[in-house]
Amino acid sequence: MAEQLSKPEGDVGKDVAKMMNETNITMTKESIRILMLSDGEKILEIGHGNAGHLGYLLDFADNLHYTGLEISKTMKTEAESLNADFGNQSEFLLYDGQNLPFQDDSFDKIFTVNTIYFWENPLLFMNEIYRILKKGGKFVLTFAKKDFMKTLPFTDYHFNLYNNEDLEELVSKSSFRKMRISDKEEWIMGKTGKKVERKYTISIINK
Repeated sequence: MAEQLSKPEGDVGKDVAKMMNETNITMTKESIRILMLSDGEKILEIGHGNAGHLGYLLDFADNLHYTGLEISKTMKTEAESLNADFGNQSEFLLYDGQNLPFQDDSFDKIFTVNTIYFWENPLLFMNEIYRILKKGGKFVLTFAKKDFMKTLPFTDYHFNLYNNEDLEELVSKSSFRKMRISDKEEWIMGKTGKKVERKYTISIINK
């Protein structure tokens, strides 16, 4: 499960991606809302999964262009299939999980939801995001907090968990200098069939 959450592959990966999209949709929509999208902007999402939320994003402004970036070929193919109607406003690309394949100052807005746990070199990756973000651009980073994630059975494997202080330390070492943190909470259905409270962080990081 831990491996599928970090890199969904095959038919099982498609099922996991559908589950993740449903479970994380509130976090994703909140992240998109906080981007404050404007007409004509170029947006990058890192780790889009099946991108079942793309239609929601494109409704926020006119002439948006969305780029989705994934390490999973299965997710790239699934996202392209689910979002075929948005082909003129979107593209989906693969990358190696570390080096972002774009020129400097490429995007107005960048966001990612529940991917920070899997960054192999967080400081290097944060600086890569800084490099491709335009001056005055906004990066929204959303993640479930460490105390909640520690209650899940699969996070002992391949997950690096964060709280707000961990993120603040990471950002302070990066090229970014301006950050605002918003604490959120929601009730989601747990594996036992009972609702559990998930506390998560949305960080707004400006260049």
